Amino acid sequence: MGALALIVAYSLISWGRVRGSSGSYQSLNIAGSLLLLMNAGWHHAWPSSVVNLVWIGIALIALIRGPKRGACL
Repeated sequence: MGALALIVAYSLISWGRVRGSSGSYQSLNIAGSLLLLMNAGWHHAWPSSVVNLVWIGIALIALIRGPKRGACL
């Protein structure tokens, strides 16, 4: 389910259906990464756990900061 959430998020961004700063995109990133983090932790896959924890952090910061108007990227 976690991988599916990340694939859906990436697809939506790639097809221009959502913006990278949108709450729905970041929420899918958080949900997908959280599920993958739980799975990786269960299997003691610590490098994957750390990557997903960082991914969650990036998405949370993006949600807190909100969309930046006039940004170049």
